[in-house]
This record gives sequence, C-alpha cells and structure tokens, in this order.
Amino acid sequence: MSEPTDENRVVVEGGTVVTPDTALEGGRVVLDGDQILAVDAPADSTDQPTGASRRVDATGQVVLPGLIDLHGDDVERYLYPRSGERVDTRMALAAADRLTMAAGVTTKFDAIAFEDAPEKNRSIEGASELLETVAADEGLLADHRVHARCEVTDAASVAAVGDLADRPVVDVVSLMAHAPGRGQFADETDFASRYADGRGAATDEAARVGRERRDVTEATVRERVADLATDLASTDVLLATHDDGDPAAVDDAVDHGVELCEYPVSLAAARRATDRGAATAMGAPNLVRGGSLWGNLDAREAIDAGVVDLLCSDYRPQALLASVFVDTGEPLERRVARVTSEPAAVAGLDDRGTLSPGARADLVVVDPDPVPTVSRAFVAGEEVYRCQ
Repeated sequence: MSEPTDENRVVVEGGTVVTPDTALEGGRVVLDGDQILAVDAPADSTDQPTGASRRVDATGQVVLPGLIDLHGDDVERYLYPRSGERVDTRMALAAADRLTMAAGVTTKFDAIAFEDAPEKNRSIEGASELLETVAADEGLLADHRVHARCEVTDAASVAAVGDLADRPVVDVVSLMAHAPGRGQFADETDFASRYADGRGAATDEAARVGRERRDVTEATVRERVADLATDLASTDVLLATHDDGDPAAVDDAVDHGVELCEYPVSLAAARRATDRGAATAMGAPNLVRGGSLWGNLDAREAIDAGVVDLLCSDYRPQALLASVFVDTGEPLERRVARVTSEPAAVAGLDDRGTLSPGARADLVVVDPDPVPTVSRAFVAGEEVYRCQ
C-alpha cells in the first residue's frame, strides 16, 4: 500500500545532519509546514513513515539550521556600488537579500549606520529609508530585521537612534565610538585613512570628522550611553557595545544594560565581557582570514581562550558559512552553534537556530567541497533557494 502524503511535508535525507548535540551521518530531517517535525539518525528512521510529498537527497552534503547573522552591513555596498552612485534602496536590499540566501543566512539583522558621514556614503536620511524598506519586507527571501548602529560621538546619531526606541522593527542597537584614540582607532594616525578607506578627498573629510569626534569628552560619551540605555530599558531591543579595547569600557557598558560585546579589539576586553555575563561576538571574516584585518584581536585566539559565543558576517556574508568549516579543534556542532543557536539565544529568538522537533523550519543544505556552497535553503518550511 502506498504511503499517504502531505503536500506540506518535506524530507531532507542522506546528508550529515548537524543537531545541537551531534552530527548524524546519513540522517533525516522532516519538515512539516513551517516547523520541523522530526530529526532522525539512520537507524531510527528506516521504518518510520513520513507521509512526505517531497524528498531531498542530501547525500555527501551537510544539513544545517539556517544561519543567523546579528550584524551584517553588506547592504551598504549595494546602495553605493561606487562612491557617488546611489542605487534605489529596494533594489539594493533585494540584491543583498539574494546574496544573503546564497550564503545560507535565513535570519539577517541588517546593520544600518545612523550617522551623517559622506566619506562613508552614510546619512541619517538614507538609514531611515533603508529601515523602512526592511520593515516593509517586500519580496525578501530571508527574515530581515534591523540592527541600528549608533555613533555616540555624534549628537545627531544619538538623537536619531533615540527616536527609534519605541519602533518594534528595531531589534538591536549597537553603541560605538569611532574616533581617534578609541577602540580600533587607538592609533590616532590611522583614523582618517582607515575610516575613509584611503580615498583622496574622503580622507580629508574623515580627518575633519576625526577632530570633531576626538573633542567629544568621555563624560559626554558616558552621558549619551546612559540616556540611550534609559530610553531602551523598557523595550525588547538588544543593546550591544562595539569595538571595545579597554575592560573598563566593557564594565561601563554592561552596567548600562549592554548584553552583547561586538568585535572586542583586545583579549582583555573579551575576557571582561565573558566575566560580566555579556555575550561576545567576533567577525567571521577574521576567523576565515586567520586574523584581524587591522591587527586587532585574532578571532581564533579568542576562541581558544573560550571567550567567543557567536560570529557575525560583519561586511562579508559568505564568511559566516565558511567559518563553520574552519577547524578550530572543536566538534562540528559547536562551530555550527556559533552561527545558529547562539545568536538566536542572544537575540531572544527561541523558535529557531536548531534542527530540533518543533523548531521553525529554517534549513540549509551545504556542499562542503571544494568550498562550502549552499545548494538549497528553506525558510519557514518553504524552499526559497536552490543551486544544484
């Protein structure tokens, strides 16, 4: 007798299925509508009917939960593919969305910089437009959310982000002080060339901005952080700090309700975040590259020290998937957790990030050779991407 089928049920089988606890060779994941119905080892699944209308053969591939990226600002390069050329916001976001899916990211927190910085092709007006476009969610494949970046040395940035406190579309706010003599710009001479990527007149403009930001006192920065923390205290927004090198700065941030320390530039700062109970995020490009682009904390060193909870794509979405296949001496499931269940937990998304019964059916099938490549992606049980 033929097995009855359910048109909403899909079985992904034959690959290495990475669960929270282990990697099941030749395992099976059953998707039922927008949820995961079952995850089985081969020996457990042989005689169990699924009623599936579709079967996906993942033999030789790795089956992962959809990746969750808490900080990805790559959409900026689509808005401005070349300095001075501004692309329509919806078109830019659609392009970034497709690359996000090809990178295996099913939940994306678009990091939007709220600052007027012409040398970086950034403006508060443009950031607001991008936020509204993300919120409209027109034709996007991934689940997009907003990560608002606040430059606390810029009064206009602080005011703009403060006005977003009650907007449910904003999920994360990160507080950063990009100024000469602070964080990743501890060497004051580096600020102008690095902040403007060394581009002629833009470097001159960055130097001017640097002088203005350097004049903002530490007391003013602390006051602005305290005010923003107060504004956000009654919301569900995740508060993060960014590019800290001084453990004292981490202490101050945590005292104001910060729960995530992004890209600490020193091991001492990362250790302090861990000691204070804050989650620590490093950049996946750092790990994949084998070190910081700017000579700051090496992600591998931080992992070896046990102070990295999760990884973010930062500016390169493909690096998040590639990081899973960097041998850190840890089990595969631990490396996967840093880009799935750990960011989900930090962001308060308890419905996703694992291949477990009852979880949201976000899943990617990855061909690991010769380089990790997504062959299929499911978002809430719907196959939205296929490249095979």
